[in-house]
Amino acid sequence: MGTLGVIIVCIIVAIVFSALGVYITATKLRTALTKDAKQVLEEAEEKAEMVKKEKILQAKERFLQLKSEHEKQVQERNNRIMQAETKLKQKEQEIRLKIEEFQKKHAEFTQARENLNKQLEVLASRQAEVEKAFQKSVQKLEQIAGLSADDAKKELVEAMTAEARNEAMSRVMEIVEEAKLTANQQAKKIVVESIQRTATENAIENTVSVFNLENEEVKGRIIGREGRNIRTLENLTGVEVIIDDSPDAIILSCFDPVRREIARLALHKLVTDGRIHPARIEEVVSKTKKQIEQEIIETGKRTCIDLGIVNLHHELVRMIGKMKYRSSYGQNLLQHSREVANLCATMAAELGLNPKIAKRAGLLHDIGKVPDNEPELPHALHGMKLAERCKEKPEICNAIGAHHDEIEMDSLYAPIVQVCDAISGARPGARREVVEAYINRLNKLEEIAMSFPGVVKTYAIQAGRELRVIVAAEKVSDLDANQISMDLSKQIQSEMVFPGMIKVTVIRETRAVNYAK
Repeated sequence: MGTLGVIIVCIIVAIVFSALGVYITATKLRTALTKDAKQVLEEAEEKAEMVKKEKILQAKERFLQLKSEHEKQVQERNNRIMQAETKLKQKEQEIRLKIEEFQKKHAEFTQARENLNKQLEVLASRQAEVEKAFQKSVQKLEQIAGLSADDAKKELVEAMTAEARNEAMSRVMEIVEEAKLTANQQAKKIVVESIQRTATENAIENTVSVFNLENEEVKGRIIGREGRNIRTLENLTGVEVIIDDSPDAIILSCFDPVRREIARLALHKLVTDGRIHPARIEEVVSKTKKQIEQEIIETGKRTCIDLGIVNLHHELVRMIGKMKYRSSYGQNLLQHSREVANLCATMAAELGLNPKIAKRAGLLHDIGKVPDNEPELPHALHGMKLAERCKEKPEICNAIGAHHDEIEMDSLYAPIVQVCDAISGARPGARREVVEAYINRLNKLEEIAMSFPGVVKTYAIQAGRELRVIVAAEKVSDLDANQISMDLSKQIQSEMVFPGMIKVTVIRETRAVNYAK
């Protein structure tokens, strides 16, 4: 063999020995593992046995615990049942006692009822005897007096009623007369004190404003080419601009003070600025209107603050401001309303009423005179509608609507407002009217009324606000009087121009006069 063979043989021998070593090692390892597995198994069995014993002990302890709790609950339930039975027995005993007591009282009541029935029978028999005796007495009295009992009772009742009525009427007349004397004295005192405490100055307003100029040259610029400037100003403001021979003066004529004030301020701005032409006039008039509107609102707010009136609707505040530019017979309406408000507050305080409500009603009583649109209603009724729309109190609305007797007065504030309105307007110098025109208007009213058949006398009273017509009772019936009133009011409407309303009252009376001698 060569060297290669020796190497091969050596390799084979090495492989055989290696395999043999591996086999021997595996055999030893298997033997060792077998021993370890048996040991682990034995230990596991021992541990399982121990765990089993512990679980059994725990289960026994839990069972004993649950058993103890169950016995305790059963014992408590038995105790409650015993207590309930004890209470039930006590209730039964009490009910039994009450039943016995009731039976006893029932027996007593039955006995008492029997005794009462016997007494009622005795009483009925005695009452029958008394009634018979009374009837015999009445019959004897009727025979003696010659009247039946009913007739005598009727005559007695009538006599007592007539006597009581006469006494009551006498007492009522005394009370009425005493009340009249006291009421007149008290009313005069309150009116005089109110007038003295709220005395104010009076100023008459005109329907024209005079605008003074620095020189005569400005007149030509105001007139403009072919009068276009003055026509534009008149069309935009609704005011008549009178340029006559008066030196350095222009007259603005209009019955609406607001329009007249807008024209005056606009003209002042135009003259001061120097630019006078239609476009500039239109611009200035527009700005002046906004300025006046703002002043109206500020005036209304300031008036409310001065009088201590709060929570007034913004529309009413605006109308109060407009009163500044409104006059009635030359009397400024805002000044008049403020005076009436103060008078109303004073009178209400004297009479024990709420002065705040009275002052509020006095301030708002003439808001119907400054509407945005011309209403068909009289100013008092229109003012009442405005106040109702602005959520004012019912007594305030009624006082506004009733201060010229267009509606019925529902509260004491209404006559207070009416009286204070008359006081403010009747102050010397407060209002102005041409005497001749005033007298002619009254004469015209009386002449129209005298033209109707059957009219005897006519009287125009309350400054021409009421016309009283007296007719002959033998010539005019009640229906005719009603017809005269309607026809007369229609004729006055068609033939005369007058402010406000005129109340036409036709009076027909029959008098029977005799003399005792």
